[in-house]
Amino acid sequence: MQLILYLPVAVSFLIVSAITTLVALAGLRFVRKAYPAEVLKENHEVAAIIFNAFGLLYGVVVAFVVFVTWGGYDDAKKNLEMEANEADDIFHITKTFPDPARGMIQQGLIDYIASVYNDELKRMSQGDISLQSNRSMARLITVFYQIDDKSVPNRELYAESLTRLNNLAQYRRIRIFAGNDTVPFAVWLVLLVGGVITITYTYFFGMRNIQSQYLMTGALTVTITLILVLIYILDHPFTGTSKVSTEPLKEVLEIVQKG
Repeated sequence: MQLILYLPVAVSFLIVSAITTLVALAGLRFVRKAYPAEVLKENHEVAAIIFNAFGLLYGVVVAFVVFVTWGGYDDAKKNLEMEANEADDIFHITKTFPDPARGMIQQGLIDYIASVYNDELKRMSQGDISLQSNRSMARLITVFYQIDDKSVPNRELYAESLTRLNNLAQYRRIRIFAGNDTVPFAVWLVLLVGGVITITYTYFFGMRNIQSQYLMTGALTVTITLILVLIYILDHPFTGTSKVSTEPLKEVLEIVQKG
C-alpha cells in the first residue's frame, strides 16, 4: 500500500481510481443482470431517502478526517520549519561565544542538522525512529552543559541559547510524534466500509439508460477513492513524493557549514 506514496501524486490517483472504478462497474453490471430496471424502480422512493441520509453522514465523517489529517500534515511542516529556525538561531547566537566553546557548539549543530537531513528523516519515512535514535542531539546538549557560563561574556545570550536549545529538542520530539501518528484502524474501517456501501447502494437504482448509471457510479467511485487516497497521503507527512519539504533544513545546513 505504501507504494502509492512514492509514485507521483497524479499516477497514484490514476492507478487506485482505475482499479476501484473497474471493480465498482463490474459489481453494477452483475446486479443489473440479476435485477432488471423495472424491479429496481419499485423501491426508488425509499431507497433515495435512505441514500441521502447515509450519504450525508458519510460525508460528514470524511470531511472531519480530511480536516484532522490536513491539520496534522500542516503541523508537521511548521514544526520542521521551526526546528530549522531554532538551529539557525543557536548558530548565530553562539558566534559571540569564545573558543573552544563556539567551535564545539557549531560543529555539534552541523552534525545534528546533517544527521536529521541525511538520515533521521529517511528513517522516519520507514517508521524506524525514536527519541533516542539521534545521538548528535545528545552530544549537542552535553556540549552546552559542559560550558562554563562564566566564560561567556554575554550571560543573557548564553541563557537565550539554552532556551533555543530546549526549543530545538522540543520541536524534534513533536516531529517524531507527528511522524508516528496515524489514522486509527477503526477510522479506516469506517471510511472503507462506508465508501463500499455508498457505491454499492447506487447499484439498486434502476435507470433505463445503463450507460448513464455506469457514468454516475464511476464518478462517485472516483471521488470517494481520491478522497481516501488523499487522507492516506496526508497521514504520512514524512513519506513519499508528497512528504513535507526538507528545504528549510537544507538551507540552514548550508549556512552553518559556511560558518
